[in-house]
Amino acid sequence: MKQFYLLLALFIGLFSYAGVDPDSEIKGKISGKVIDKALQEPIPYVTVAVKKPTGEIITGGVTDDDGKFTIEDIPEGKSVVTIQFVGYKVYTTNIEIQRGNRNIDMGDIMLEEDIAALDEVTVVAERSTIQQKLDRKVITVGKDLQTAGPTASDIMNNLPSVNVDQQTGAISLRGNQNVRVMVDGKLSNVPVAQLLRQIPSTSIKQIELITNPSAKYNPEGMSGIINIVLHKNVNVGFNGNASVGLTYEEQAKFNSSIDMNYRNGKINLFGNWGHNSSKNENFGHIFRPDDNSIQMFDFLDDSRSNLLKAGIDFYLNDNHTFSFFTNQNFFDGSTEGGTDIIYYDDPMFNQLQDFRQERDNLSSQYNFNYKLNFDKEGHNIELEADLNTFNGEEDALFAFSGASLINDYMDFVDTDRERVTVNLDYVNPLNETTKLEIGAEARLFETELGYNSTGQSFDSQGNLIPTPSTDFDYKRDIYSAYVTYGKSFDKWSVQLGARVETVEVKADTNSVRAFSNDYLQVYPSAFVTYTPTEANQFQVSYSRRVDRPGLDQVNPIREWSTPLISSFGNTQLEPQFTNSIELNYTRNLKKGSITGGVFYRAIEDEINRAVFVDRTDLSKVILTFDNFDNTDAYGIELSSNYRPTNWWSFNFSFDLYNQTQKGITESLNNPGNNPTVNDIIRETVEVDNTAWNLRMFNNFKATKNLTFSAFGFYRGRNQGLQFEVEPMYFVNLGARYNLWEGRGTLSVNYNDIFDTMKFQFDGQRPFRQTGEFNWESNTVYVGLSYRFGGGKYRAKSRKRRDNDEKSGGGGIF
Repeated sequence: MKQFYLLLALFIGLFSYAGVDPDSEIKGKISGKVIDKALQEPIPYVTVAVKKPTGEIITGGVTDDDGKFTIEDIPEGKSVVTIQFVGYKVYTTNIEIQRGNRNIDMGDIMLEEDIAALDEVTVVAERSTIQQKLDRKVITVGKDLQTAGPTASDIMNNLPSVNVDQQTGAISLRGNQNVRVMVDGKLSNVPVAQLLRQIPSTSIKQIELITNPSAKYNPEGMSGIINIVLHKNVNVGFNGNASVGLTYEEQAKFNSSIDMNYRNGKINLFGNWGHNSSKNENFGHIFRPDDNSIQMFDFLDDSRSNLLKAGIDFYLNDNHTFSFFTNQNFFDGSTEGGTDIIYYDDPMFNQLQDFRQERDNLSSQYNFNYKLNFDKEGHNIELEADLNTFNGEEDALFAFSGASLINDYMDFVDTDRERVTVNLDYVNPLNETTKLEIGAEARLFETELGYNSTGQSFDSQGNLIPTPSTDFDYKRDIYSAYVTYGKSFDKWSVQLGARVETVEVKADTNSVRAFSNDYLQVYPSAFVTYTPTEANQFQVSYSRRVDRPGLDQVNPIREWSTPLISSFGNTQLEPQFTNSIELNYTRNLKKGSITGGVFYRAIEDEINRAVFVDRTDLSKVILTFDNFDNTDAYGIELSSNYRPTNWWSFNFSFDLYNQTQKGITESLNNPGNNPTVNDIIRETVEVDNTAWNLRMFNNFKATKNLTFSAFGFYRGRNQGLQFEVEPMYFVNLGARYNLWEGRGTLSVNYNDIFDTMKFQFDGQRPFRQTGEFNWESNTVYVGLSYRFGGGKYRAKSRKRRDNDEKSGGGGIF
């Protein structure tokens, strides 16, 4: 806690100078509202710039969700105001701030369609930008990130404070894997690692890092929410985008996608298809010096996926809108390989396990949405119902040779999941500065797992018996209601909220009640923003969140196994709760912006790993989960997007965090001399881990159509409960060329050019061990995308659940 206060004091001291803009005095301000002339609808996120008559930018901003803007600190004298948005003609007018005319109301400003831009279906910026908003960082995905790799998984490591394990696909935010990943504001039943590898990067419009969500949000996820916002064409006429890509090092990886829409009058039809076929090699080793043994792993993963989406928006009139869409996600894949265990001092104990797993699944989503707009602008009520199902099968063969006493066997796992979500949201802007939001939600989740095996297991007396079949049924029903109240005055804005949830959890194993837990919780949130000048913004926020145990953490069926390690869930796990406080500062510069922040999290009943020695074979380890005492975490973040010259721009981020982790681990007191059960030592381990990451993404514009990019990443040393992870770094290079008058983009990337991406570790628990794991990272990627059709943005964007963001922060100037 002392370290957190020190960080906070340093942070406040560092930016205390920002309360007064050194470049100008407050002189006057302008305000107005930007409207689509044809549709008579407000346009959000329009750029408004105030310039000197010579063309130099003085200040600026963007319109809010209602198309409104207010810009202050305009010096006395004549200025030029330019208002521009993609697909519209630039609006320019002259103003003069003078005595008696310091506050200028520009009224309603009508933007007209730019006929020359009708063929630009989905205009994607060359470079990505980072913008700090009320409760989130918004990364607008430009061509530089889209061409960094073919899937969402490939570009995640480019984002501030986000890390993706390249082997398992596990994603973490601020060093913690308790994060919820959503697509267009909705959770999916598809495993996150699989989901990220199925979303084409060219389909992503924005990625939102919501580290301290408001009460309007589902409170799950200690470190927050990552929301992937996809492009959705709502352009008049027929429009679309198609892309193909190939990645190669040792094995080929192919991806393709197509997005289409047809808009005419009151109906908008849309659909897309994405395909991914890939083979990936993974290999590594673990060395145990106590018995002078080594485990060598070598696996090949072969998978294919198809993601289909189709939907319709029906605009009955200005007040009533109906929408429906369905997602169908098909996946099949296999993993095969082996684990070779060599005992250099006792070769008679050498053994080999061959492994082959085949899996396929289908995830289906059906979503209905109805929105009623009242006469008052921004006053609406919205009903959404979402059904998500998942059906999967896994068949695994384990074959043994050498000194192993285990006979060959097969495991069969069937999974059926269903998630039903119904939410009702009401928004009422009580006046120009006050907004009230009220909502209710029901989330019903059920999973049925069936496990059968042809193998054998040890009973409690150490006798071999046929492995029993297991049926695991897990249900969780959540009913909640929330209210938020927002108020703006002068340079301040405040949002207060609370969410009440009642939760009922039941877990049955073979029709026997294994666990139940019912509880009621209140999750408050508060946000305060202070904007002393257009160039400076301060934010402080608080929220309470929950991490309910994931299915893999409570599932008693073996998750995975090697000859020396097995992983199981714990049905007795209870949720952990987090109270989170953040302080952020954003400085808008003429050529970019910089955002810095500190955070502190107090964690109750922490969920973490427990490591046990297998009583049936003391050379083996069992991994599971358990609840531990309260702990805390804190950190500091810095991110910036800047354009030093017309030909060079970059995004930079640095994050440092500290977390005290607690866990149970067992070890052998006498590992090398025929140990017995009496030699097992159990201890509760507490590890104080400080880790940091550094990222920098550069864009170099060589010609009008040719751009080069360079991305560098460095991750510092990490200390976990079992082992210490060595530092890792990599560098990616790329180039992209615009074709066919900007309709097409050809991209080439050379990733991990020094072949330095690897997972290296040195551990002491439960055995002394060192190891290294590698994967295909030194790859070459070639991609081509093409945009076709005509039209511009003209329709109401489909609702993105929980889009309670406010403009402000970040910077384009």
